[in-house]
Amino acid sequence: MLGMFQNEWDALVLSAFASEQQLHTTRQELSHCLYQHDSACRVIARLKKELDEARTMLAHLERQAPMPASTAVAASSSALSNGKRAAEDDELGPDGKKIRQGISSAIITELTDCNAALSQQRKKRQVPPTLAPLDAIERYTQLSSYPLHKTNKAGILSIDVHQSKDIIVTGGIDTNAVVFNRSTGENISTLSGHSKKVTSVKFVGDGQMVVSGSADKTVRVWQQSENGEYGCKHVLKDHTAEVQAVTVHATNNYFVTASLDSSWCFYDLSSGTCLAQVEDTSESQGYTSAAFHPDGLILGTGTSGSVVKIWDVKSQANVARFDGHVGAVNAISFSENGYFLATAAQDGVKLWDLRKLRNFRTFSPYDENTPTQSVEFDHSGSYLAIGGSDIRVYQVASVKAEWNCIKTLPDLSGTGKINSVRFGPDAKYLAVGSMDRNLRLFGLPGEDGDMES
Repeated sequence: MLGMFQNEWDALVLSAFASEQQLHTTRQELSHCLYQHDSACRVIARLKKELDEARTMLAHLERQAPMPASTAVAASSSALSNGKRAAEDDELGPDGKKIRQGISSAIITELTDCNAALSQQRKKRQVPPTLAPLDAIERYTQLSSYPLHKTNKAGILSIDVHQSKDIIVTGGIDTNAVVFNRSTGENISTLSGHSKKVTSVKFVGDGQMVVSGSADKTVRVWQQSENGEYGCKHVLKDHTAEVQAVTVHATNNYFVTASLDSSWCFYDLSSGTCLAQVEDTSESQGYTSAAFHPDGLILGTGTSGSVVKIWDVKSQANVARFDGHVGAVNAISFSENGYFLATAAQDGVKLWDLRKLRNFRTFSPYDENTPTQSVEFDHSGSYLAIGGSDIRVYQVASVKAEWNCIKTLPDLSGTGKINSVRFGPDAKYLAVGSMDRNLRLFGLPGEDGDMES
């Protein structure tokens, strides 16, 4: 009997051992299959990325493909009119640089007349009764969020709001600019053509034209057609490094671009001609931001070397310099009355009195590792918004009076980086771009047509 039990026991142990071996083999096979699956997923993701890049490159090459010889003569005759000027058509000076025709006396007269008219109007202008009151801004919350850009290259770097039409244009890391109708919540047009991230966008005039600057070193002028879509009218290739900022003159006939190549260009909008390219030979830092003064005869620029420079547009001379920031000057904004300049950098926001050319106030809302990316006065000059790791709105005061923070809004993207903040008409809402793909609108629910998320 004991011998039989021993045999049974040995058979069970042997069976258990065989099962253990089979389990171990199965685990190894499963582990190997999981590894192969993970590797396959990575290969598929890489191939998809390479396919997207190849498609983008192909589209870019198709846009830049040389024309057939039969059309070359006709194209060369119209090169100046369509703005797509080839580099070899530009005359070079003895120093090897392109010869610019300069800002003519007629244009200077036009700029001066515009300055006089706007200055006169500004003296009579009062705060509009339709402006959002202080208590309304204190109650602002997120109204809506719109996924305008691609997921695989998320991030909105620049925003502009057309004050009368209430339309918004955004520039993204995904190389596209998007024109968006705020009142209907619809995408009007996607502006595709840049090969790298779109760093700056601006509406021109009645909103039927948009100017965009990109890290691909080019500037594009877009014109709206009858069907509502925006098509590329000019491709401008006068810079040799990333274009960081575009700003449109009050006449809506001219605009300026600023680049990391340490130069800013003054363009005629209709022809796409670069009339003047001003290079700063005194320092090697490139330009990271730019904005026209409301009256149009002064240009402000910020550099990667923490310096703010003020230029006389007529003479293209550097007439003032503001030091004191830490890090690149990421954004600048002039107040509507023309007296104040706000600049944003690694160390926060500085306010400058342009009458006495001095810094009279500094905001340091974030820690030393969190730069302020955006600063913007509203159209009436009553409020100032800044963006960093959150959004803050200040009530504009005088040089001596305190500028109080009246509202702090969180970064709902979860990225901790607000790239662009712009006020809507009458400061009824704030348009915000972060490092995700969504355009977010903050305002007072029920005001001016509540929007659905």
